[in-house]
Amino acid sequence: MHSGEAIRELMKRIPGRFSLELGIELEGAKAEEIFKWFLASLLFGTRIGEVIATKTYRRFAQARVLTPAAILAAGWDGLVELLDEGGYVRYDYKTATKLLDIASQVEKLYQGNLNNLHDRAKTSEDLENLLQEFKGAGPVTINIFLRELRGIWKNTDPLPGDLALRAALDLGLISKKEAADRRVSLSHLQRSWKQTKIRDKNFSDFETALVRLGKNYCRRNKEKCPLREYHV
Repeated sequence: MHSGEAIRELMKRIPGRFSLELGIELEGAKAEEIFKWFLASLLFGTRIGEVIATKTYRRFAQARVLTPAAILAAGWDGLVELLDEGGYVRYDYKTATKLLDIASQVEKLYQGNLNNLHDRAKTSEDLENLLQEFKGAGPVTINIFLRELRGIWKNTDPLPGDLALRAALDLGLISKKEAADRRVSLSHLQRSWKQTKIRDKNFSDFETALVRLGKNYCRRNKEKCPLREYHV
């Protein structure tokens, strides 16, 4: 199958960005929407099921605990309660502490606005390094977060993760040689996407669809997928 046909078929069958699924509008780069997606990324970035992470984010949305100030106001007990109600029981204490620490840093260092963090970064590497200064925001969380901000934040250019590469290789969109170099893989996938031209979708939708497909592959072939790959 031609790469364009494979991409079109993929986008017909599998949803794109998780942020849109959660009702988060990133295109305008509004501070409140950016932080909502960061919160969701922190929940998704833990080794916990996608369904539970999604349910937990929605519980935070229902309680209107979606800003650094609201997280700090909720306090540790309030956060644990929300996490438990979402089914995030396994990591509730640890995650409550992490969210409080990060909310405090965002308030103190960036006036509650992660766009100010982005403005300090001169390169994609600078941006990732600044995000890693948040205790508990590891590479997986940062990759999830930045993947859907590609094209919205100018200094955002994360490399594709294992799940996206696995799916792209399985679909024949990249070769084994290309898959060995994430930068080369990214360039090739971006070029293929640009040539395909799917209306009302962007590269982040495509990349996220690849991640979703990669997860489906791992569910069917668990022996070939380390635990670290089970993330959105």
